[in-house]
Amino acid sequence: MLPKRPLGQTGMEVSLLGLGTVKLGRNQGVKYPQSFKIPDDKEAATLIALAKDNGINLIDTAPAYGNSEQRLGKLLAGQRQNWLICTKVGEEFNNGESRYDFSTEHTRSSVERSLQRLNTDFLDIVLIHSDGNDEEILHRHGTLDTLAALKKEGKIRAIGMSTKTVKGGLLAAEQSDVVMITWNLQYDAEIPVADYCHQHGKGVLIKKALASGHAAKSQGANVNALGDPIKQCFQMIFAHPGVSSAIVGTINPNHLRTNISAI
Repeated sequence: MLPKRPLGQTGMEVSLLGLGTVKLGRNQGVKYPQSFKIPDDKEAATLIALAKDNGINLIDTAPAYGNSEQRLGKLLAGQRQNWLICTKVGEEFNNGESRYDFSTEHTRSSVERSLQRLNTDFLDIVLIHSDGNDEEILHRHGTLDTLAALKKEGKIRAIGMSTKTVKGGLLAAEQSDVVMITWNLQYDAEIPVADYCHQHGKGVLIKKALASGHAAKSQGANVNALGDPIKQCFQMIFAHPGVSSAIVGTINPNHLRTNISAI
């Protein structure tokens, strides 16, 4: 069973790996090394059961992940108590393209829609889905203020931002509970955000830990010379005491088992 770590000072404990679900709802406009077929309900249910049986309790989704939220609302029926659900606001994906809306009105309506789609009375974590302009979003749009209000209303347990810059990550960490940052063997520029979060009791979630699948693809070529890059990546990330969990977005049960065994 995967161990768990505190998610900052939120009172939640998350498994070292979280299950990312973009591939349950969308196969357009993604940056994975190979094309893929969206799994049917039986395949998706099998993957979720495998994750749960191995101690994964964090599941990550977003409105921009196609119909991922709607599918999870059905797939998690009867087992809501077993999962911490993280979703997002700000990005929509329609007709093969992303569009962004960080307004107060859209933020509130997006959260209400996610509650309905996911068939739940509350969301454990809601993050702003940044378009890269982290500081502008936090300074100008009031998105985080709206999430804070929804948190006070009991609809969200923890709020934060999935950031794309160091300055944005630090600013988000000052103002919220959780920050999602990128960290992998090829990119470590956002470590200062993890350092700050650790010092100030904020949760850290890692995205793109395996470089959107590219680390796994290169594993065969590099394993003899360099060791297992998946294991190397997880050892590097989880050596940092501020990191709570890394999100892995696989739909392949064997890949999920490999990731779990690497930890």
